[in-house]
Amino acid sequence: MSNNHNNFYVRLPIILAIAICAGIFVGAKMFGDGKTSKGDINANISRLREVLTHINNEYVDSTDLNALTDHAIQQMLQKLDPHTSYIPAKDMEYLGTQLDGDFEGIGVSFQIFHDTLHIETVIGGGPSEQAGLRSGDKIIKVNDENIAGVGLTNRGVFDRLRGKKGTKVKITVLRKGEANPLVFNITRAKIPQHSIDVAYMLDSKTGYIKISRFGATAYDEFKTALEKLLKQGMKQVMIDLRDNGGGYMDRAVNIVDELVGGEKLIVYTDGKLDKYDEKYKTKSRGIFEQGAVVLLIDEESASASEIVAGALQDNDRALIVGRRSFGKGLVQRPISLSDGSELRITISRYYTPSGRSIQKPYVMGHREEYYAEEEKRYSNGELFYADSNRIDRNQQYKTSKGRTVYGGGGIMPDYFVAVDTSHISDFLTVQTIGTVHEIIREFALDYANEHKNKLLSMGIRNYVRDFQVSDDMLKKFIKMCEKQSIKYHEKGFEKSKKYIKNNIKAFIGRMVWDSEAAFAVWNQEDAIVQKAMTLFDEATRLESKPLVKGK
Repeated sequence: MSNNHNNFYVRLPIILAIAICAGIFVGAKMFGDGKTSKGDINANISRLREVLTHINNEYVDSTDLNALTDHAIQQMLQKLDPHTSYIPAKDMEYLGTQLDGDFEGIGVSFQIFHDTLHIETVIGGGPSEQAGLRSGDKIIKVNDENIAGVGLTNRGVFDRLRGKKGTKVKITVLRKGEANPLVFNITRAKIPQHSIDVAYMLDSKTGYIKISRFGATAYDEFKTALEKLLKQGMKQVMIDLRDNGGGYMDRAVNIVDELVGGEKLIVYTDGKLDKYDEKYKTKSRGIFEQGAVVLLIDEESASASEIVAGALQDNDRALIVGRRSFGKGLVQRPISLSDGSELRITISRYYTPSGRSIQKPYVMGHREEYYAEEEKRYSNGELFYADSNRIDRNQQYKTSKGRTVYGGGGIMPDYFVAVDTSHISDFLTVQTIGTVHEIIREFALDYANEHKNKLLSMGIRNYVRDFQVSDDMLKKFIKMCEKQSIKYHEKGFEKSKKYIKNNIKAFIGRMVWDSEAAFAVWNQEDAIVQKAMTLFDEATRLESKPLVKGK
């Protein structure tokens, strides 16, 4: 069963935007100016200046020259590789927070249900908790501006709730059991953002670490997670990089260094200019250089995730399980422009220790086709059958212990696990994509708030092991769906029933405790996790196998 947090079919647009924009930070530490180009730069600048001048002086209608210039730059870059990009100044602050270790705001996570902003969780110790906001509260006004029933978007929420530390915002909420709206005056503060969703013990000897992105604090969080799990008796570890679109390269390199001993190559880059050619090797004593490692990837694992996967696979330090990764092997250099905007220009390619380029093929100027490649994987069967994966047999490479691996586009796992569509039914998808999933979360939120004390008394382990979503709960869930004009289809519902129950339980657990409860529930039904659990003996044998001579 596919997990809700890992679902192929239901993608929040903001997650896709973050994955694409954040992933291109892979080369953020490289600098320099190239001077090789075709054509006369000054002549072309002059031509652009002439066009803008004529538009400004003579065009019949009023125009926004800034908007025109932004558009011209973006269209120009469309003719280059799919990862060279331009970020307008107005978007820089928002995008920067996706990889920085924290942001400034009120400290809540949220969902938009029925065009109303629902608080899902309140971050402990944050300003919202201190002010008295609770999970389940519905925010209807921000600074006296009505935000309910007006087509609110995720970006709209960020624009209203985030702000500089020390600034104030007035929040009006509806709360269950309260006859009148409640008003809270909240002082914004610095809110930590985490790169690791969860780190917990799957069993008495197996740790599980879910890295969602390689943000500013990813390496420190990873070390802390390893140390915590080692104290709990961890002997082997499963690292989950599914849906991880990348981030800072140096954090990925440092994480590999904690797992691989000696002085081993992790990744190297090769660009047009020699100054962009670099090699990164292990250098420090890691805290988990011995003990079996299994790494999970899928078609959304990109960029820095592929650096980690390629380095661990080529150095025979981990078994890779899942599906072929995205295939992003281009390195960008961020260049700040005078107006606060940013150009992120491709300067080199990165290669795994065996010499593989992870970058999948692309045609210059065909970005839509490039980003639609995942859909092609689905339609041609690559996500369902290992034999359907288009491996370039001419690009054969050897790992340090002599295993054959292939280049030409993404990391191919050692063990393929197909995407699970067995739960997909008309009940889930035929009406409004995402609606049933929203109701699952809304139902779980209501149930968690109503039964919180009873659930807390169970304890998280007993909850994960023993709690069952009852038939009575499912009847109430169906009624909630019908209120939202989602017709009940017995055949479709029965097909999706196990999936729905698993996700209701997972979200209840997250809202009562934290992400550990949710992932512990999801992972019980996760096909890739369950397959990976059977492979630790082989991972142990791989670790102890002698190196091939000359490697």
